[in-house]
Amino acid sequence: MIIGPGGSGKTALAAAINGLDGPVKRTQNMVYGEKTIDVPGVYLESPWMHKHIIAAAQDASHVLMLVDQSSCRESYPPGFAKAFRVPVIGVITGSGNKPENDGWCIRQLKKAGITPPCIHISLSDRTGIDELMEVIRCPKNAGKI
Repeated sequence: MIIGPGGSGKTALAAAINGLDGPVKRTQNMVYGEKTIDVPGVYLESPWMHKHIIAAAQDASHVLMLVDQSSCRESYPPGFAKAFRVPVIGVITGSGNKPENDGWCIRQLKKAGITPPCIHISLSDRTGIDELMEVIRCPKNAGKI
């Protein structure tokens, strides 16, 4: 399951994980892909929708909580990662776009209940995607990345 604020790269990451090429469109509903559940940003941004994210996570093997390095927006309530029964992985998207915001991203994910370190990815050049896929394939590595 991939969650994060609008514009953080959820749908593009879901396409990369599912092996799809081509342009992606914003999603307005949860999209169940071959290997992913893509959750629209509005579900995270509307507290009354959080219960739907938590319920849908029952179908997931992992939850990826995204923050965008180029946008410093508070998106997750404190401790939100603790609501899930599966491993939760912090992912910083847009890696390299604004490295000065990296500390802010890590603090936001920590506040949400993620244990660092987090995985940095850039969808434009696929940096970090292989590392993320390795963590997903081998859950015992989740706390080591």
